[in-house]
Amino acid sequence: MMELVASNKVVGGWHKRYRHASQTTQCDMTFAIFLPEIVNSGKQVPVLYWLSGLTCTDENFMQKAGAFKVANELGIAIVAPDTSPRGDLVPDDKDAAYDFGLGAGFYVNATQVPYDTHYQMYDYVVKELPSLIENHFPVNEHRAISGHSMGGHGALTLGLKNTTRYSSISAFSPIVHPSACPWGVKAFTGYLGNDKAQWQNHDAVLLIKNKQYEQPIPVLVSQGTSDNFLEEQLQPWHLQKVAADQNYPLHLEMCDGYDHSYFFITSYIEQHLRFHAKHF
Repeated sequence: MMELVASNKVVGGWHKRYRHASQTTQCDMTFAIFLPEIVNSGKQVPVLYWLSGLTCTDENFMQKAGAFKVANELGIAIVAPDTSPRGDLVPDDKDAAYDFGLGAGFYVNATQVPYDTHYQMYDYVVKELPSLIENHFPVNEHRAISGHSMGGHGALTLGLKNTTRYSSISAFSPIVHPSACPWGVKAFTGYLGNDKAQWQNHDAVLLIKNKQYEQPIPVLVSQGTSDNFLEEQLQPWHLQKVAADQNYPLHLEMCDGYDHSYFFITSYIEQHLRFHAKHF
């Protein structure tokens, strides 16, 4: 059962927020969906799943990215889940840090106590949420995936591990090699434990290096050169090198002067939407 939380008409289509009881995360989850105007004529449309970054919810992209006009023109629905399970019973980081726990699910299925009960974000995004969307909204079987920062990591890894489910992948400022950066090491240790063999299943650089995908699908990555997390956390050159080594169809564009904010995403979201539309 889904509860409608908010509904706003925009550019002829609709932005709606829903809350539902998730069997995967064992708590209430909230997601947002944009439905383009063309669905009013009975047409089913493809879906872009957007995964947000640390501290974000479903609201950040929908309110700040400026994606609706182009998505409406292209006839693309956009679905934005939350970034982690929520609720009084869901464990948080013991120090309430921004980069672990609530708002920082990292799109993995946690195996470590106490996070393993609720932090099953991989299965939620790949399985439960699409099933819910496809059963309740006028969408077809065509899906793409995109995201920002931690969500860029999620888009890359979920997309690469499910190349028959998605037609294309894109990412803004993604964490490409989480096994080797502070954000990723902290999250993987907390959610997956110390066995680094498990980490490689959620690391885009290692997934491409080890060819852990069924078939190659196109990837677009945009990265700002003035991003204050570029050197320590993001390091897109690792992804560019391994893609070149493995002849994987990935395009990395370095965007001069842009930072890590939604000012950057707003500037390039049209390009990403048209990239996905071309591959549906």
